[in-house]
Amino acid sequence: MEVLDGDVVRTNLSKGLGFSKEDRDTNIRRIGFVAHLLSRNGVAVICAAISPYREIRDENRALIGDFIEVYAGCPLDVLLKERDVKGLYARALNGQIPNFTGVSDPYEEPLNPEVVLDTDRETIEESTGKVVAKLEEMGYVPVLEGEV
Repeated sequence: MEVLDGDVVRTNLSKGLGFSKEDRDTNIRRIGFVAHLLSRNGVAVICAAISPYREIRDENRALIGDFIEVYAGCPLDVLLKERDVKGLYARALNGQIPNFTGVSDPYEEPLNPEVVLDTDRETIEESTGKVVAKLEEMGYVPVLEGEV
């Protein structure tokens, strides 16, 4: 299994891209392309990136094929009050960070994700359980860290 972390991909494959819609689309397309290459070679891939626009998510779904969309939802007030460890939401709300997803730039919620995580009301174990259950339903047998 491979995890494509949005920050790592942005640093290594998308260096120089900004946060305009065009640059975000390019970054997410690159993540989708790498996921496609890995998956067609039998590697299970988790794409852990903010993908704010439905159109690009749909493009990646069509490219990759075997695709599970997980929507991890959380209200802005919870993000701001409880999870803003880097202070990014506070800075975005004060106008210091332009084009910030969910604040000054839109986030288009998925219309039909395979899994919805209500992260403000679920424990990490409950959310993980939902993802694992979906993988098992689709015929995958996930091996979690610590299991062999």
